Amino acid sequence: MSDDVEADLREQFTDAFSGADFPVSSQMDLVPALPQGPGTKFESGDFSVTAMELAAKLGSSQDFPYEDVETLVDDVIEGLKDNGMI
Repeated sequence: MSDDVEADLREQFTDAFSGADFPVSSQMDLVPALPQGPGTKFESGDFSVTAMELAAKLGSSQDFPYEDVETLVDDVIEGLKDNGMI
């Protein structure tokens, strides 16, 4: 995975999740912030995933509650790496 893909995804996740009412205590707290709800798609290069797929694949990688978007996005990126998705 290129650094460009990671940087692009980091920006997309930050934009999408920054509208959430932090702190968030579960994935469901993030849904209202997403432009297309659970169907919101994140894409970069050959990578493509919806918010719903992301939640299903990374549920065990996340450490709720999150106090800010940066920490949440850091964990999402790490979860994607740990699961070999990026």
